[in-house]
Amino acid sequence: MAAVAPIDYELLERARARQNRLTKPLGSLGRLEEAGVRLAAIQRSERPRLGPGAVVVAAADHGVTAEGVSAYPAEVTPQMVLNFLAGGAAINQIARTAEAEVYILDVGVNALVEFPVHERLISARVRAGTGNIAREPAMSPAEAMAALQAGENAARRAISEGATLLAAGDMGIGNTTAAAALTAALLGLPASEVTGRGTGVDDAAYARKVAVVERALERATVELGDLTKADPLEVAAQLGGLEIVAAAGVFLAGATAGLPVVTDGFPVTAGALLAVRLEPNLKDHLFAGHRSVEPGHARQLEALGLEPLLDLNLRLGEGTGAVLAFPILRAAAEVLAGMATFDEAGVSEG
Repeated sequence: MAAVAPIDYELLERARARQNRLTKPLGSLGRLEEAGVRLAAIQRSERPRLGPGAVVVAAADHGVTAEGVSAYPAEVTPQMVLNFLAGGAAINQIARTAEAEVYILDVGVNALVEFPVHERLISARVRAGTGNIAREPAMSPAEAMAALQAGENAARRAISEGATLLAAGDMGIGNTTAAAALTAALLGLPASEVTGRGTGVDDAAYARKVAVVERALERATVELGDLTKADPLEVAAQLGGLEIVAAAGVFLAGATAGLPVVTDGFPVTAGALLAVRLEPNLKDHLFAGHRSVEPGHARQLEALGLEPLLDLNLRLGEGTGAVLAFPILRAAAEVLAGMATFDEAGVSEG
């Protein structure tokens, strides 16, 4: 597993001092200022710069869909992978405007045939979907490690091809159920506090979904004991999704390479929670792209100490909210790198 070095806190303070001397009223650019300071510490430069970005959209299926927890059939997962590859999905359009490449990672799609060869498709299928977490483990610990490594490898490829900031995205019918179970387990919260409507299920399906998450948590507790204290990767093997674990790998590899990494919505941020439990130094490399309408997402962001850059009532996934935030992070870097201080510009202070 990748090891993440701490950010440079001495440089962070020097960058903050420079930020406070720029030609503007102190604090007038709000959270953009703190984002720039953190980018400086991550890049170990008082004048950070961000170029092209990338998003790794990890795709996998979920056996828990057999419990009727989604408004969409499981067949949608492979169909959407083909849509990504054809450039017809929301993430393709948003990435184009945000100077980001889209990589599709098949880490566990339950498709009868292999996908066609494509320059942005990374085939690393660990298994054809997870087990039904209400009744059995999602995967074995070895499979969880393989999914983590698949995410790391996909991130390394994106970085080798020019990415200077990195996000993870997700595609997997049923994955908000897995994300709810994993989030509840890692944070010690009841199912009802972190389970939302996902793709938009009705009241009956929502009640069924909460009950399924409760059953999954009970089953995993029998297996591992206190889930908040158990090995995080073993908890993920019991309750998570292959794409959620792969997202954790994307974050770990990105931060190890010294890049800022950006969270998306509920399933991807479950992956961020897992990654931080595995490597606490990762936390300082994380930015929250947006706040999802899923109720559990706010609890995740609170646990990670992150304020979202955007709040647009998004709930699509695919990395859309993360990539929408890329231009904001570029602007934060440019402000700190390019603005003159009062002394440099010869401007009088008020």
